[in-house]
Amino acid sequence: MKTEKKRAELIREISGVNPLKCMKCGKCSASCPSYNEMDIKPHQFVSYVINEDIESLVQSKSLWKCLSCFACVERCPRDVKPGKLIDAARQIVVRERGQDYLTPDEIPELLDPDTPQQLLVSAFRRYRR
Repeated sequence: MKTEKKRAELIREISGVNPLKCMKCGKCSASCPSYNEMDIKPHQFVSYVINEDIESLVQSKSLWKCLSCFACVERCPRDVKPGKLIDAARQIVVRERGQDYLTPDEIPELLDPDTPQQLLVSAFRRYRR
């Protein structure tokens, strides 16, 4: 499907990752704290992008179960960065749904001293593009 190919290319472009470098060692999935919650594991996610089966990724619960902790990025011996692919797929879903983004000027008004800094860093990583 042409649309799926375009979506796969967009995921590669947003993430800056070459999924073809993956050697399917599974280290990314082994280090994933959300492994048991995911229907598509991080190493499988890479294969779905390679095979341009983006619709399955969009429909999976794994897309939203990923914590964006990037343990998979740290463990990957080939620098494939599955977490970045997952974040890129999330961005595509949000863009396709036409949801609004915050402007940098709106962010300070939303900050709460009780908000964990890890959440802020994760959100910044995800939405900075």
